[in-house]
Amino acid sequence: MPDAEGHPDLDEMELGAVLSALADPLRRRVVGDLLRCQAGHERTCVSFNLPVSKASLTHHFRVLREAGLIRQENRGNSRAATLRRHDLESRFPGLLALVAADLSRD
Repeated sequence: MPDAEGHPDLDEMELGAVLSALADPLRRRVVGDLLRCQAGHERTCVSFNLPVSKASLTHHFRVLREAGLIRQENRGNSRAATLRRHDLESRFPGLLALVAADLSRD
C-alpha cells in the first residue's frame, strides 16, 4: 500500500505505471534531469522550468510519484523531488540506463 504521500513500496511498483509515466516527454525530462544529478540530490518542482501551468505541474509530479519514479518531500511552501534510483534499479534493472540513453539521443 502506498504511504500517506502516495509513494508505492518497492514491490508495489508496476512496470506499466512506470512506462506510462515515462511516455510523456516532460516527465521523461524530469527523470533525465534527476539522472544527471548526484544520487539523493533534491530539486523543487518549479526548478525544472516546465512550460506548464501550476495545476499541470502538480499533475506531472503526482504521476511520477505514484508510479514510484520519484520521492517527494514537503519543504515548507514547496516540495522537493528525488529520483528513486536504487529502488528503480532493484525493481527494473537497466531501465534508468535505457532512459538515459534515449535522452542522450535528443
